[in-house]
Amino acid sequence: MDRIPIFLTLTGGVVHEKGLLSQDLPPWLAKITERICEESGLFPSAINHVLINEYLPNQGIMPHQDGPAYYPVVAILSLGSPVVMDFTPHSRLNSCKSTVMESVVDKTSDVKAAEIEGNDGQDKHQPFSVLLMPRSLLIFKDDAYSGKKYKYDNSVLMTTDYLHGIEDNAVHRLDKVVNVIEALSALSGSTSSEAEVIRSEDSKTVNRTMSRISLTCRLVLKVHKNLFKF
Repeated sequence: MDRIPIFLTLTGGVVHEKGLLSQDLPPWLAKITERICEESGLFPSAINHVLINEYLPNQGIMPHQDGPAYYPVVAILSLGSPVVMDFTPHSRLNSCKSTVMESVVDKTSDVKAAEIEGNDGQDKHQPFSVLLMPRSLLIFKDDAYSGKKYKYDNSVLMTTDYLHGIEDNAVHRLDKVVNVIEALSALSGSTSSEAEVIRSEDSKTVNRTMSRISLTCRLVLKVHKNLFKF
C-alpha cells in the first residue's frame, strides 16, 4: 500500500537546499498561523510554510523526521478523522550507545563503564503515541523533533531524536497513547459524525471512517525572495 498521503497543497513557497523561495500565505491561513505563533510562543518569527495533506481512512505515513531546513518546532492542525501518531526513538540511539560503551571500556576503567550502564534506565527513550482528535493542534519540539548530543569524555553518548509516523490501518490501537483520557473527553462537545469514529473506551481502538486533513505548520529560517538569478 502506498504510505504517502494525498498531497493537497503547499503554501508559503518551495523549500530548497539553500532555503525557502517564499510566497505569501493566503489570508485565511495566515490568520491561523498567526494565532498559533501568538498563543504558543514557541516560534521565534512568523510561520512561513504550511503543508496540507489528506489521509484516507486506511492510509498513514512511514516514520520520518523533517529536514534540517526547518526551525525545530512543528505545529500540526488535524481536521476530519481522529488518528494516532506514533513517536519512535531513532534506531541510531542504540547503535550510538553501543559504540560509546565500547569506547569507554577501551579507554577508561570498567567502573566508569558500569556507571554508564547503571544509568541505562534513565537514558532510554520509549516509544509513545498521541491521539489527534478533529480540530486538535499538536505542537512538538526539541527531543521529539530534532536531535541533541550528549558527551562523555569527549565521546557522543546519546542522540535523542524521535521519528513520527502514522500506521497504515483503518483501526488504530490506543495502548501507547499518552493523552487518551483527555482526547476522548473532547467527544462530549463533538458532533455525532465525529463521535461515531470512536469505539467504546474499553476496546482501546479508534475506527477511522473518514479522511483526515492535516496542516503541518513550520518555520524556514533561511528565506530568499529569488534563489535563481538570470
